[in-house]
Amino acid sequence: MSYIGKWRLHSVGVMNEDFELQYLAPEEYLASPMPYVDESDEEAVADEMKERKQTAAMQLSVCENGLMYMLMPLPEGVTKEEVDAAVEAGEIILIDGCMSQAPMKWEERDGAFWIDTGIEGEVLGEAADSWACASDENGNINFMNFRFVKAE
Repeated sequence: MSYIGKWRLHSVGVMNEDFELQYLAPEEYLASPMPYVDESDEEAVADEMKERKQTAAMQLSVCENGLMYMLMPLPEGVTKEEVDAAVEAGEIILIDGCMSQAPMKWEERDGAFWIDTGIEGEVLGEAADSWACASDENGNINFMNFRFVKAE
């Protein structure tokens, strides 16, 4: 299987009432409860829905050059001038009409997808490896509680 190409969001990992991680399809995620938002506050609910819609439309672009970009749609209401200023300031990168930040390195190891998390540290006095396996037994990419499947 080739990891190179576009990947679409399959599901979002959220904690259920029993504090167990469960994965919700984007439509389920959009409709799920907001326990950390005061649902009587219309502005807070609208802000949360805006964030959730951004998340539900997220994609990955896995490139041949060993870089992976997380792609997000441009936020609603943002002008071309604001986008151009953010690009010029180095705050975002534009790829295929979507915004991204600095790419992550990736590589294939024994058929599995590995990413360089950039997280450095040590475990029991030994330097920890910043690389982590990000693929599951089905060939999906799992990244930060998000599950991605290869786009057709």
